[in-house]
Amino acid sequence: MILSSVFTSGVSIGMIIPLVDRVLGGKPIVITGYIPDFLKALIIRINSIPPYRLLNYMIFWLILVFMLKALFTFFQSYFMNDASQRVVRDIKEVLYSKFLTLPINYFDTNRAGTLVSRITYDAGVIQNSITEGLTDLIYHSLQILVCLCAIFIIKVAFSISWFFLLVSLIIPPLVVLPIVKIGRKLRKISRQSQEKMADINTMLYETITGMRIVKAFAMEDYERNRFIQQNNQFYKINMKSIKRMIAIGPFSEFIGIVTAVFILWFGGKEVVLGRLSLGAFIAYLAALLSLVRPFNRLSRVYGVNQQALAAATRIFVILDTEPLITQSKDAVELSHFKEKIEFKDVSFNYDGQEVLKDINFSVKAGDIIAVVGPSGVGKTTLVNLIPRFYDPLKGAILIDGKDIREITLKSLRERIGIVTQETILFNDTVFANITYGRLDIPRQAVFEAAKVANAHDFIMRLPRQYDTILGERGFKISGGERQRVAIARAVLKNPPILILDEATSQLDSESELLVQQAIENLMRGRTVFLIAHRLSTIRHASKIVVLENGRIVEMGTQDELLEKNGAYKRYYAMQFR
Repeated sequence: MILSSVFTSGVSIGMIIPLVDRVLGGKPIVITGYIPDFLKALIIRINSIPPYRLLNYMIFWLILVFMLKALFTFFQSYFMNDASQRVVRDIKEVLYSKFLTLPINYFDTNRAGTLVSRITYDAGVIQNSITEGLTDLIYHSLQILVCLCAIFIIKVAFSISWFFLLVSLIIPPLVVLPIVKIGRKLRKISRQSQEKMADINTMLYETITGMRIVKAFAMEDYERNRFIQQNNQFYKINMKSIKRMIAIGPFSEFIGIVTAVFILWFGGKEVVLGRLSLGAFIAYLAALLSLVRPFNRLSRVYGVNQQALAAATRIFVILDTEPLITQSKDAVELSHFKEKIEFKDVSFNYDGQEVLKDINFSVKAGDIIAVVGPSGVGKTTLVNLIPRFYDPLKGAILIDGKDIREITLKSLRERIGIVTQETILFNDTVFANITYGRLDIPRQAVFEAAKVANAHDFIMRLPRQYDTILGERGFKISGGERQRVAIARAVLKNPPILILDEATSQLDSESELLVQQAIENLMRGRTVFLIAHRLSTIRHASKIVVLENGRIVEMGTQDELLEKNGAYKRYYAMQFR
């Protein structure tokens, strides 16, 4: 389609000669130089047609040529837009798939707004470079080639002075050199623009999700001013880019027009003196002027492509990131869990800071182990090592004697249920949130799971019961209700290993009672790792592990630890004094 469109442009330039010389001038077209035989035969045929009849033919062919050009241009634009949409669709899919393979610690160190910006803003920049940049690069490069060929053919056929051709060749270097210099600057500015957009996305995400805190502390003016400042910086960076982008076009156009004016001056004298055909000169000048727009567009394409390269670099940084949590090639399925889970000499560092040191203990199948200690001591990190959200710096975690690094990630995580302090629900129905990960479960099984989690009654009071949309992060229901939906999800998964990370720490007394009952129902018959600040919630624990400064300082039943008069008794006394 692009070739066809470019070809029609070349034909339209060639039609100027018979229109001016034969139709309007009434003179035969005189060839003084060399042209191919088929063109010579065509000119003889044109010279034999009376001017009035030739005008009729020319009108018909002009309409046909420009109609075909419009048609080819439409299909060219359609197919190139389709190609760009497909490429961007695939980029977004690859990026999203890559996000899903990256470990938890990657999201700990990279802002959500920045990652969202990669899929939205950066992918959009690449789309623009394909839709506009690639199309213009191919089309206008071919158009320049066709115009230069037309200039050369007219020069040879009509014996036009070499001076005109040399002047024509001045245009490319005069335009290209400044464009390359500006383009390098554009790439740098584009990186700054994309980083600033990531900052704005992060701010929007934090402000919208934390709107209750913003309003509670009457910080609307502060957040507004903070956004205005970031937005204004983004505006300034963009204007730097726009200034350079729009400067390229007028500059290249001015150089082209000045060149054309010189040729008009010298060529006009040749026409007046009768040494050059008017039609040939006009066609030559039209071909020369036709170079201006392609050079103008290509200069813009260069700027657009520099922006796309900056975006692509940022995207490839993500795609080239190697996941720290990998699955062994010889990994086996964890088909069941029967005996015990062991921590052997486990140590873990986070950003060079020691979090856990020489952790050794084992948990028999069906036991409940509670992990207690002050905030920031590494309790959550400890249990996050079991589903391999992180890997230990040294040591190993064994399930039935098998190192979890030799077990497939999917089978390992399928056998672990997690209920955390921060309940994660999706903007979907209650039913979809409970069945997350078990989409083939019959509806009655969902009802039973909700009853075990003490959630069925409040769900039935919702406007559309199980088909009620919960809103973003489940904010249409209370904290206790969200927690019970999460417990129902864990019940439905029916995992042999359960991790409860301070699941009742933020609830009121009534909600805590209902959630605690649901948790007790959930824990039956499972191996449970229980983290709790409230020591009243760990009374059923088979074993309590006390952490201080990343080390186990005490371990035993509640009665045994109280008799030791150590760290656990100190915590116990502080809560129940």
